[in-house]
Amino acid sequence: MPTNTKAAVIVFPGSNCDRDMKVALEAVTGTDVIMHWHRDTELPDVDLIAVPGGFSYGDYLRSGAMAANSPVMRTVVERANKGVPVLGVCNGFQVLTEAGLLPGALMRNAGLKFVCKDVWLKVENTDTPFTGAYSADQVIRIPVAHHDGNYFADDATLDRLEGEGRVAFRYCDPKGKVADEANPNGSRNNIAGIVNEAGNVLGMMPHPERLAEAALGGTDGKPLFDGLVAALH
Repeated sequence: MPTNTKAAVIVFPGSNCDRDMKVALEAVTGTDVIMHWHRDTELPDVDLIAVPGGFSYGDYLRSGAMAANSPVMRTVVERANKGVPVLGVCNGFQVLTEAGLLPGALMRNAGLKFVCKDVWLKVENTDTPFTGAYSADQVIRIPVAHHDGNYFADDATLDRLEGEGRVAFRYCDPKGKVADEANPNGSRNNIAGIVNEAGNVLGMMPHPERLAEAALGGTDGKPLFDGLVAALH
């Protein structure tokens, strides 16, 4: 059923999960999603902005660093600061940290290898527009595919993130135990996703759009999109 939710997916040279994000968003909004080229600064008024996964600019210089300086990102930052929800997945998470919308950085995986597999996540905070359709401490299965997903922040930043409940998702085992063995990339505190101080910007390395319908092998990612659209109305 159409929800009249207007969403845009930002497309950079090297994005390769932009269509997956578009399909997932259109399935829950029932409305066409705008695919917005990064050079176009005139971003229409939208209710939601998604920064998809991929390898923007071939990950040259540093993952997400060049995309963060694309013309459209000035508008994305302005909209985020005005409260528009912004979702960054994988390379999108890297772009959001490079743009200063989220603290910390995504470093090379601790094992120095590309990791592509399903992981388990513990939902840490359901009081955000992105996680409201999950239950507290719910354990979900979501795929990861990255070479630079090792979340790092200094101790003071980590303390603030933890103290303010801004860790949205944490890597865990299938039973919800947060342990080093369940951490696919060496992220500090097993962090898989965080929100900004206002709660309207989420960055996460796992790909919820890749498990958003049964035909893909699971639907654990669908509540993220369902909850987000519900929060907008």
